[in-house]
Amino acid sequence: MVIDMPVRDDDLTVTLRLVEQWSEIVDATSADERAALLNRMLAGASTYPRLTNHADGRWHLHYRDDGVSLSAVLRALISVGTALHLTGRGMDRLGRCALDECRTIYADLSRTGRQRYCSPRCANRDAVRRHRTRHAPAH
Repeated sequence: MVIDMPVRDDDLTVTLRLVEQWSEIVDATSADERAALLNRMLAGASTYPRLTNHADGRWHLHYRDDGVSLSAVLRALISVGTALHLTGRGMDRLGRCALDECRTIYADLSRTGRQRYCSPRCANRDAVRRHRTRHAPAH
């Protein structure tokens, strides 16, 4: 991302609140709840889509007004990107890592839509833990 927009003193605080709001979308328990939360974020983030070639001469879409702050750009990118991911892949294609000590958020890009871990590392750690639990000597 090219940062060619104003950076304000409150951008970090605003962006941290944005991450909390996005986490609520990830943790929603139904597609309807997820859609309602995401629609609320989209309403506060995006304007009509427009073509631009400002950064490198390649044309792309912006879903925000020109001249907005970095936190406003991040809100637009995250909300529109999330909406495109969920409508393209499925409303259940966001989650948190199933490894108890991790809980990192991931976007499920798997072919089957059954991703449970944020990374192969966490999947392997959990598989090793389950294996050791099953094969542990009884005391």
